[in-house]
Amino acid sequence: MDPSVERLLRSLQAAGVRRLPAPRRAPGASRPAEAARAAPGVEPPSRARVTTPAYRAPAASTPGLFSSARAAPPRPSDPAAELLAVAAEVAACRRCKLCEGRQHAVPGEGSPQARILFVGEGPGAEEDRTGRPFVGRAGQLLDDILVKGMKLARQDVYIANVVKCRPPGNRVPEPDEVAACAGYLDRQIAALQPAVICALGSTAARRLLDDERPLSSLRGRTHEFRGLPVIVTYHPAYLLRNPSAKALTWQDIQRVMELARRG
Repeated sequence: MDPSVERLLRSLQAAGVRRLPAPRRAPGASRPAEAARAAPGVEPPSRARVTTPAYRAPAASTPGLFSSARAAPPRPSDPAAELLAVAAEVAACRRCKLCEGRQHAVPGEGSPQARILFVGEGPGAEEDRTGRPFVGRAGQLLDDILVKGMKLARQDVYIANVVKCRPPGNRVPEPDEVAACAGYLDRQIAALQPAVICALGSTAARRLLDDERPLSSLRGRTHEFRGLPVIVTYHPAYLLRNPSAKALTWQDIQRVMELARRG
């Protein structure tokens, strides 16, 4: 079993979840894969299968591909179970070429009741090895921001990425790869309904805002994704190379905390 799915199963079992929703089947689905087996005490849905629809890459020039005006997935009645269902589908996903070189898919982790959602670009080498988001050097810096700055633990927030598998050489995800993972992130956001989303870096900002302007033009203000406030700031990996940007990042994080208190 994928480690990320196993961790989510254990957490849901502790929370008292006993039945999981059947994964959605897209029209024209062609490659069903077995859903993750339930941990002891968690009953999977009858004959549930994870379905990976045949994927056709959209043209890179398609306008509004990730526009917040697109129809949002409905909010599930059981957010924790929906997050687990997404994780199971991600673990079996073969919608794009990134699956070919991965060790583990990295769906995300955190609290189903999180008021703050952090969205990064994609897994790196350490994330690919462990199946967990933000556990390399950049993740250690994010932990410092959470624990030392925000006075929160990782389990108090939710952390995800735009793409769920590591791009070769940690390159920027390509448009078809971002599009292949779009539904997963949309469903995670719909399940969480966080008080605020913090976009870490340019890739996350473009994905959520459908805006090609540089990050320096997007940070310092509150944006919106389907009715939810979005704050854009620098990716922790950028801060490792450019420590001088930490002061600006802290300004953005303070705004994130303010919106989380209000929401």
